[in-house]
Amino acid sequence: MLLFVLFVYVFASVTITNLHKAYLVFHFSMMLWPFCQFAIKTTDNPRFQLFYVKLAFVDTSLLAIGWLLFTIFLTGHSSFLRRKISLLLFIPALLVALGVIFNPNGWFVQPVYGTYIQRTYGPLFWFHITMLIAYVVVSLYIMYLALVSDKALRIKKQIKRVLQGIMVMTAFILSDIILNVGLSRFLPVIPGFTSFGILLSAVFFIIAIHRDKVFDIVTIAHQDIFDTIAIGILVIDDNDTVIEINHSLLPYVQLKLGDRFHIEAILPKNSDKRELFLESYRNQPLERTETELIYEGNLMPVHVNIQVAPIMVSGLRVGRIITFQDRSELRRLIDETSNQNQILQVRNQSLIGIQTELFQTNQKLEQMAITDSLTGCYNRHYLTQQLEQEVMKNMNFQIPFAILLLDIDYFKLVNDSYGHLVGDEVICSTVEAIKLALRRTDILARYGGEEFIIYLPNTNQTQATILAERVKSAVESNKMIIPNIATSISITISMGLLSITTFAVENPQNSYLNELYESVDKALYQAKKEGRNRIVSISK
Repeated sequence: MLLFVLFVYVFASVTITNLHKAYLVFHFSMMLWPFCQFAIKTTDNPRFQLFYVKLAFVDTSLLAIGWLLFTIFLTGHSSFLRRKISLLLFIPALLVALGVIFNPNGWFVQPVYGTYIQRTYGPLFWFHITMLIAYVVVSLYIMYLALVSDKALRIKKQIKRVLQGIMVMTAFILSDIILNVGLSRFLPVIPGFTSFGILLSAVFFIIAIHRDKVFDIVTIAHQDIFDTIAIGILVIDDNDTVIEINHSLLPYVQLKLGDRFHIEAILPKNSDKRELFLESYRNQPLERTETELIYEGNLMPVHVNIQVAPIMVSGLRVGRIITFQDRSELRRLIDETSNQNQILQVRNQSLIGIQTELFQTNQKLEQMAITDSLTGCYNRHYLTQQLEQEVMKNMNFQIPFAILLLDIDYFKLVNDSYGHLVGDEVICSTVEAIKLALRRTDILARYGGEEFIIYLPNTNQTQATILAERVKSAVESNKMIIPNIATSISITISMGLLSITTFAVENPQNSYLNELYESVDKALYQAKKEGRNRIVSISK
């Protein structure tokens, strides 16, 4: 029992595959049947004999389960066991095992002449046999699916050998049932059929394991990866003896298993990083060490990344793994990418400069589109756009506003007397004087020729009158000194003032704005008619 406990401990704790575990369960269940057949004949006590009979047939239920598990893992269908429906596969065997254990009314087995060495079987026995046959059929079907699938040839060979073992076992078990149970009245009992069939099937399984290495899948996979990986790998023990070297490294180093490894011999002597790497390699054997060295190639330098890592077992260093990775292509791509980035940066700087110029040009064009080229104040188009928005807002919120339309008095005489260049100087100087008299929120625009229009937001009639007088006085007191003219020039302006304090129009459109222009223009005309240099106010 202690050995059995140790067996269970090793079975549960060591790192083995699920296929190992499935086969060990299967093999253990195969061992029980011949043991029980032998143990029945070692005692004359009917109770012990019945116990061994029950144990033997419970073992066949376990054998059926192990049989199916081994088949599932062998064919690579272990994922099927994760489904809840997989539990249904084991319920029949467990129910039959319970029937065997309890043997209600002797429905499974009854003694002959008071001993179970000679015995008769009831309906539960035949149900048990039917269940075993069903498990065989399911296992054969799973193997058939694997054989007709696109699995690797190596796996199919393993399945064929296991299939031979199962067929042999099945043949002997059926022979035992037919000869020793079905024909027991007519033929003498021939012992050992099932046990011998189990032994032969186990031989088939062992041959498959030994010849085809069924359980070496992980080792084979590791070796394939070790030999096919593009990185050169060298494994040395704590005495620097080579114990493993992969195929990727063999063309570059003259080493074989058992050679003494000297890392100095494979490092380039003209590298600045050589001594630093060697110092870390020698003085810090328990630390990971990494460097990138340049080897002289036939056409171009070869960049090799070298990494050294200790192999630790129970806190002791038992060896080292040294990897060599050619990073020349990666380095070339990095250098090429860096050059491309530099070119792109230069192009980006150029594009940024062009973008800045375009932005500045667009700003100038936008400014030119809304300003008067001579005076620098807004043009009539801009003021009209602004008034369309402002008038709507003023209507909605009942905000009073005013419009001033002014004209330079007798400007034609200035042009006729001094010329158009002086006339332009007079216009510009007048604009500067007007700007000084206005508030920051007021908008001054050139209406046309020597006419200017001013929008006064949030301004009632009294405030508008005061602002108009201030503008008129500023222009009148502005003494303009013109080169090559002995005396200074001063002018006056006539002004029409329109104050909006009532808002009867619900949805002002462009026609309403035109009405405002016409109204203030009439006020300006009235100021000129009355003698100029004056303000005529009207309100709405």
